[in-house]
Amino acid sequence: MNNNETDICRDLEKLLHVDNAAAALGIRVAFSASWGKAVEELSGEPLRGEEEALMNYLRSRYRLEELKDDPIVRAYRDFYWRIGIDPTKTRPSSEALVRRALRGSWPRINPVVDAGNIASAKFMVPVGLYDLDSFVPPARIVLARGDEVFEPIGGRKETVRENAPIMIDKRGVVMHLYPHRDSRITMIRNSTRRILIVAAGVPRVNTERLVATVEEVKRLLGRLGWQSCKETIVKP
Repeated sequence: MNNNETDICRDLEKLLHVDNAAAALGIRVAFSASWGKAVEELSGEPLRGEEEALMNYLRSRYRLEELKDDPIVRAYRDFYWRIGIDPTKTRPSSEALVRRALRGSWPRINPVVDAGNIASAKFMVPVGLYDLDSFVPPARIVLARGDEVFEPIGGRKETVRENAPIMIDKRGVVMHLYPHRDSRITMIRNSTRRILIVAAGVPRVNTERLVATVEEVKRLLGRLGWQSCKETIVKP
């Protein structure tokens, strides 16, 4: 661990804050940080067995037609309704991953993102991964004013609606529409070497599940040769 990574872990608690108004919605996060070789230098081969084990686990636990009634899926869907998103049209990312798995397919993006997706589907918790060199800490989860501009991965710039929960950096750059869409500005790219890992919680999803999700991402990144901070922080 060089001085840069030592600083990340020493100051981990300061990387992300949840403002009071967002916390009042029941938003809670677990987070940590990881680092290693650039993404373009990594092989996804160590994750192939993990993907197979995940697919077998999901098929043994869930049925596609019953998925919407799972308590964790229900918790995220209810939160979506609460913040004005129809979850039957825009599914929570974790649920969408499980649905793909139950239909026999699995997305592969790059090894780091793949690690996040495996953990997300296993624990049914949305996972956000952010390039630590592409945003200015601290990140904050706040309710939008209504004039912020968001640049989604794979989409066009858009203005965020008022009171939508968002994650912004110190400059005010919108990194994430909570808990379902990430920005291309802070996304994981080929050159990424250091990341912030965030498990996005909502009411009725317990802290232990959030922490376990982050720990699983760190374990999987370890299989890729990356290192992580030992601690996982929960806020608020």
